Amino acid sequence: MQLSKTHTFLLLTFLVAMWGVNWPLSKYALEFATPLLFAGLRITIGGFILLLFALPRYKYINLKDTWHIYLISALLNIILFFGFQTFGLNMMPAGLFSTIVFMQPVLLGIGAWLWLGESMNSFKIVGLILGFIGVAVISINDGSSQISILGIILGLASTITWTFGTIYMKKTSTKVDAIWLTTLQMIFGGIVLLSAATTVETWTDIIWNQQFITTLSIIAIFCTALTWLVFFLLVRSGEAGKIGSYNFLVPLIAIVISVIFLGETITTKMVFGLVLIIIGIGLVNLKIKSLRNHSNMRR
Repeated sequence: MQLSKTHTFLLLTFLVAMWGVNWPLSKYALEFATPLLFAGLRITIGGFILLLFALPRYKYINLKDTWHIYLISALLNIILFFGFQTFGLNMMPAGLFSTIVFMQPVLLGIGAWLWLGESMNSFKIVGLILGFIGVAVISINDGSSQISILGIILGLASTITWTFGTIYMKKTSTKVDAIWLTTLQMIFGGIVLLSAATTVETWTDIIWNQQFITTLSIIAIFCTALTWLVFFLLVRSGEAGKIGSYNFLVPLIAIVISVIFLGETITTKMVFGLVLIIIGIGLVNLKIKSLRNHSNMRR
């Protein structure tokens, strides 16, 4: 299905906006829930919502031959990514943490060069260098209570697992149905996270008030399930290659919302590091074509 330019712009705007608000909303939700239980709940709920869209495509599931793809993808894109992400987010300002995680396009450019045969150019090299300098600047300990070295490490771990998960999904995209892959990895990953959470966290620690239920519902429906559906709609229409160039807006949205609604503050050092990271991401995205060339997923 070919989308018009207007529809493409609206879908991309929705996708980036939801990715942006996801961070401060998740930070807020963690005031009422423990990290693993929250991550497991949002992913499991989102997975079962997607199941409603996947069931009509039951002929494409092919579990007998592709079960290992679903498991590996769930490990990288859900269990490790959201596990690292949720714990790290609990240690740092949402806007700052999202900027570190959204270095993923930079690493994806390197991974696409190494494993997908894509070209490397000066924009990507400079972007990678600026991105890592930005993280190094942010990581310098100046006594700021907002900076957590462990939080930065978890943010980078989230970025690395997301990068490998994305590359793996692209390399296996012709073997599995995209919607079924997303649905099953979310359901399986969510259940694993909830099972792990039950052994180390307590369900009674969750404050089931209106604020938490509303926030969890928004995150699960709009920031998890619907964003995946929009992503694959763009993929199937051949417009997914544009997503990379919009990614650099996500940390900016997260920072603005976090400052306005969560009262987070930004130091001069953080601003300098954030600018370097965002410029680096922008330079890499300027030439990235991997999402278009390697996203011909089965319908």
